[in-house]
Amino acid sequence: MRLITWNINSVRARLDIVSQLIKTYDPDILCLQETKVQDQMFPTGFFEEHGLPHLAIHGQKSHHGVATASKKPFADSYKIDWCEKGDARHIAIKLAEGPTVHNFYVPAGGDEPDPAINDKFAHKLQFLEEMTDWSAGLEGDHILVGDLNIAPYEDDVWDHKKLLKVVSHTPVEVDAMLKLIDAHGWQDIMRDFVPKDEKLYSWWSYRAKDWSAADKGRRLDHVWTSPGLKGTPTAMQVLRDARGWVKPSDHAPVMVDLDL
Repeated sequence: MRLITWNINSVRARLDIVSQLIKTYDPDILCLQETKVQDQMFPTGFFEEHGLPHLAIHGQKSHHGVATASKKPFADSYKIDWCEKGDARHIAIKLAEGPTVHNFYVPAGGDEPDPAINDKFAHKLQFLEEMTDWSAGLEGDHILVGDLNIAPYEDDVWDHKKLLKVVSHTPVEVDAMLKLIDAHGWQDIMRDFVPKDEKLYSWWSYRAKDWSAADKGRRLDHVWTSPGLKGTPTAMQVLRDARGWVKPSDHAPVMVDLDL
């Protein structure tokens, strides 16, 4: 099974590069975040035409939104309302003969890493705490993917010391993510294939004039699996070239092949 996760930053605005991705890499399951479209306006026909007719979508106007498209039908789908805010930040599909795939878009957290003065950062920490409690109670096999908006390790960012006070790499966020990982024994698939002491990014800011040459990236996108799926991933690749496609997202897709 080939799974790709991608923060597309408005699916309707970037259908051309979604088409390019599907034609080039032929995913069995495509998980998109930040789709920015209400469910009734989601481009379902586009995905049907591209061989991914089975859809689980959770969207809202102008903000957030997640969608999972599959070649094959799935047994069930559901969503969780994290922090009871009504935000479209999660969708899950239960594969007919396989694990449940969770597609997440974790809050970015704003600019100031202080929950006392920044409600967005407080929301992010609450979201992670709820994910941790949920993970501790999970049974069976699960795959968790998406834009989790945290780069947990030193070599997940271009400069560890400079980013220690920058939201996405602050110690409080990193500690929260590591507790989340431990709660279920999640396997960090990207770091199974690329050692923790090697640079690994999935996001490059739009602000950089030449993002590739500057290479000031962060690993904000993740693929995790339950302990019971240990050994099933056979390949992983950050599709960095897609960051340079016409009218790109600021995220690159992450592709994982699994032998399920």
